[in-house]
Amino acid sequence: MSHDQDLEAVTNAFSVIEGHGVDEKALLTILGKWDPLEREAFRKKTPKFFSEDHERNFQSWDDHHVRLLKHEFVRYKNAIVLWAMHPWERDARLVRDTLKKGLNAYGVLVEIACTRSSEELLGARKAYHSLFDHSIEEDVASHIHGTERKLLVALLSAYRYEGPKVKDDTAKSEAKTLSHAIKNAQNKPIVEDDEVIRIFATRSKLHLHAIYQHYKEISGKNLDEDLDDLRLKEAVQCLCTPQKHFSKVLDAALKIDVDKNTKKALTRVIVTRADSDIKEIKAEYQNLYGISLHHKVEEIAKGNYKDFLLTLIARGS
Repeated sequence: MSHDQDLEAVTNAFSVIEGHGVDEKALLTILGKWDPLEREAFRKKTPKFFSEDHERNFQSWDDHHVRLLKHEFVRYKNAIVLWAMHPWERDARLVRDTLKKGLNAYGVLVEIACTRSSEELLGARKAYHSLFDHSIEEDVASHIHGTERKLLVALLSAYRYEGPKVKDDTAKSEAKTLSHAIKNAQNKPIVEDDEVIRIFATRSKLHLHAIYQHYKEISGKNLDEDLDDLRLKEAVQCLCTPQKHFSKVLDAALKIDVDKNTKKALTRVIVTRADSDIKEIKAEYQNLYGISLHHKVEEIAKGNYKDFLLTLIARGS
């Protein structure tokens, strides 16, 4: 089929809004193989499904159509809708949903803040403005009242340097700062330490990798192993060892009889990482658990949902 024919087939597949039902097979065989530019072309050519935000330069799903899709299928719908979305909108909606779920879901905020590039995180903030008429920082600050609020607002506000330069002496000094803060956590909770938050929220990922290595030389342990605060631990893992973090999240989601929110992470991680580092995640998953991610998903997931996830996983081959 030509690309125009594929566009027409996917458009028809989503035509539940016109009462035709959803063609899951067409979505699986075509949409799952499209790259970001092909998905963008689909969004731009289907104004009945997507609205163009010309000021912020992205396309957002029509809310009414998404609500109709929810009546057609559940987990498969989530995967398909998230995959078709502009990545900025996807992250903005994930943040919004996380704030509704409360404390146990706040790890998703850390994940978005710490595993996206500076431009991707800025894009998510722009999409949030467009979709909800608030800023991410504003809603996080107003919804979260615990000790982690300052850290989460700072992480989600970040625009990190992404170049190759790292001042090793500064990294070593800041590793010592973190070591001191961890040793004195009984006097001052580390998540409330302004210097600690400054380091994690402003330094480049390469700089933080250098801190991570220097910390191990100083203490003999990995930085995340010495942190008792869950959000800081998640932040270190997402910033310094993201593939390991995602592998652990996937493993938890693929266990039998886990709760609904934990299961949802399977869709979230595979969809959001399929265009970036799914290959590295697969390698790390195999290394950690001795089984391929492909085989594990094949064992646990079912039907078209399973087939779609496997299609996305295969993109990293």
